[in-house]
Amino acid sequence: MKKIIKFIISILVCQLAGIIGSIFTVSSVGSWYLELNKPVFNPPSYLFGPVWIFLYFLMGLALYFVWVKKDVKNALILFFVHLFLNSLWSVLFFGLKLVFVAFLEIILLWIFILLVMIKFYKFDKRSCYLLIPYILWVSFALILNFSIYILN
Repeated sequence: MKKIIKFIISILVCQLAGIIGSIFTVSSVGSWYLELNKPVFNPPSYLFGPVWIFLYFLMGLALYFVWVKKDVKNALILFFVHLFLNSLWSVLFFGLKLVFVAFLEIILLWIFILLVMIKFYKFDKRSCYLLIPYILWVSFALILNFSIYILN
């Protein structure tokens, strides 16, 4: 029973981070974001929601696989710092419209994702592998963020 509760909490916490970020995103996607010049490789807006829901689910699974191990306090702290940075990007980019600051922040986020992956690998290799699509998507988002900054 304890593992089921940890599983549910892991998934919900990660999805909650996504919900927090989406609060800032939704208000700008239909207005300010539409007016920005974007590169030709910018995906359609409808793609972002489903991709992020899936990535937050994978993050939740990775969190769960580590959380059920012993002596993982530092790994969990690192994960939650990373999750804060994840939500912060939406606040900076969409909420405050600070495109360059968001670019700098997403670099920091990428570094923290890599650190989480390295740390998680020590406890459960699956948890690291589950984060590969996430770091790839954030790598793409980093390039997209920089391109939007340059074009505007």
